Amino acid sequence: MSETPRAYPSIEPYRSGHLAVGDRHEIYWELCGNPKGKPVVFLHGGPGSGCSPHHRRLFDPQRYNVLLFDQRGCGRSRPTGELEGNTTWDLVADIERLRAMLEVERWQVFGGSWGATLALAYAETHPERVTELVLRGVFMARRSEIDWFYRGGAANLFPDKWEAFLAPIPEAERGDLVAAYRRQLTDPDRAVRLKAAQAWTGWEGQTVALRTKADQPGTPSVSDTTIAFARIENHYFVHDAWLAEEQLLRDVGRIRHIPAVIVQGRYDVVTPAVNSWALSKAWPEADYRMVEGAGHAFSEPGVLQELIAATDRFAG
Repeated sequence: MSETPRAYPSIEPYRSGHLAVGDRHEIYWELCGNPKGKPVVFLHGGPGSGCSPHHRRLFDPQRYNVLLFDQRGCGRSRPTGELEGNTTWDLVADIERLRAMLEVERWQVFGGSWGATLALAYAETHPERVTELVLRGVFMARRSEIDWFYRGGAANLFPDKWEAFLAPIPEAERGDLVAAYRRQLTDPDRAVRLKAAQAWTGWEGQTVALRTKADQPGTPSVSDTTIAFARIENHYFVHDAWLAEEQLLRDVGRIRHIPAVIVQGRYDVVTPAVNSWALSKAWPEADYRMVEGAGHAFSEPGVLQELIAATDRFAG
């Protein structure tokens, strides 16, 4: 029988606040664990989803000083759903601002899905600031990856959920769904934005885990936070995350000396294994962990087990 996956006990932040980073943005941050522990920054997914208390439990609170923050426009950051001044490179700069705020020279960087994209962008820009990388469900924002999820690739496995995703978009506009959703998610009418956000987040919510209950809604309720998540995620994908095609893969040589673990669910439909496999081939020094019987979510049993094993190993 396989080992039961475990997460560390629930903890509360010992310090938190908002940091003004320009362009009207104030990002929420919190510190958890041991103030004298090994510094690590957690980068949430989405883009636009925000952090949750579950993310604090990926690190040994006795050995780590964990910084979590909600990226621009999402979670507890302000203003909610703001798209101006909200790019990948703004977020990379924010990570550096937070590091300077904490007065740490170097830290571990942990990111899953979009968080892995941001972790790679940050590490390739500031390799001297990174002690280790832990990446899960790698997404590199290449056109092929965006097309897989929003141009019908994943739809072959979820035709029923895909039909619901298509529903808000007029047939004439379905040639480019990301652009069509952009129009609706930025519509002046909140009812239009709300309906689009429900479909956008529902599609992702129904495909993120290996097993989903047949009657489970992708989005139980829709709020301003949900609309912000959909708007921000769509905003990044419309702009290819402000990355040149293959940029993160091309520049991996800048970080090959950094110890790293890459965790991948075999049956991840959101960020298929072919993406992280390509990264592992360009970065043979990284410890690549393919998890059988798992999808995309960090909470999938085998994925959670590998992530905590990685943070335990790097705790020092």
